[in-house]
Amino acid sequence: MKTISAGPRRMRVAVAATVLLAVGAAAAVVAGGAAGGKTAKPVRVAYLSFAVANSYDAPMLAAAKAVAKEQGAKVTVLDAANDTKKQLSELQTAVSSKQYDAVIVQPIFGPQLIPTIKQAIKAGLKVVNIDQILGTNPGTAASPVGGLSGNVVFVQTQIGRKQGGLVVKACAALKANPCKVGYLFSVKVSSLDTAIRKGFDAATKGHGIQVVAEGETFFNPANALKASQTMLQAHSDLNVIVGADQGATGAQQALNGQTVTLVGYGGGGVGLKAVASGAWFGTVMQRPATEGKLGMQCAIKAVRTGKGCGGIDVLASLPNGGVVTKANASKFKAEWPG
Repeated sequence: MKTISAGPRRMRVAVAATVLLAVGAAAAVVAGGAAGGKTAKPVRVAYLSFAVANSYDAPMLAAAKAVAKEQGAKVTVLDAANDTKKQLSELQTAVSSKQYDAVIVQPIFGPQLIPTIKQAIKAGLKVVNIDQILGTNPGTAASPVGGLSGNVVFVQTQIGRKQGGLVVKACAALKANPCKVGYLFSVKVSSLDTAIRKGFDAATKGHGIQVVAEGETFFNPANALKASQTMLQAHSDLNVIVGADQGATGAQQALNGQTVTLVGYGGGGVGLKAVASGAWFGTVMQRPATEGKLGMQCAIKAVRTGKGCGGIDVLASLPNGGVVTKANASKFKAEWPG
């Protein structure tokens, strides 16, 4: 009889143990979801945009917001509207307010932000830099500030070197030596344009390239049209015009039947279409949506795990380093209109 009655007791004990294990497992799942899912405490992120209305910034911000929504973060957007003083003030306010866990900076002029960023890091905030170079070295994606949780950028001098390489190839195809070039700055005094021109000059040195005319566009095709018309009137034998994609767009409108090779950078929808059709010789990609996505991922990861992302060159993984020609244009996808 003892043997017979022991079976049900063992069964009751086993059932009870199973129930307890199931409850424990369910509790663990709930806890895990709270730690890593949407029920976790929201990460509060201040996103410092250089200009929300800019067509290049829009997909960057949209991608960052998409990641924030997916990972349970709350984003506050601070728009500097291309005003360096305003951006510095916004950063200082964000840091002193103690309302945020992380700050994402898209700098207009990075060096002026560094002292405040160092203060933010010292105070325990996680700071991620995206798009523009934060420090004074435009030739590297390495973090310029100790303790930075991420540096998701394009390397500025490399844009210039890649454009220069395209111009050298274009001039060789034209068999033009010397090859006369019209150079369109976007914002001539900016650190970005200074770095790009430095890279361009390094790449074209010794190849018979002569920059015979310059203009300035402020990233506006209408300004590029006027500047290119002035160039072409002064230099009817111009071989190449090079600038940002907005510059190349305006230059194309100015040609009026003249045969001049065009080279851009930006890799937006307009530029990729122009290169694929053969209207432009080439362009160099930029990846604003990728920067926004990775930047937000880095910020949230840093807050939740304490681990940063380091320096990321967003063009490094692209085919041909992001240099687009008619032969490979189909391999690229635009991340902004252009």
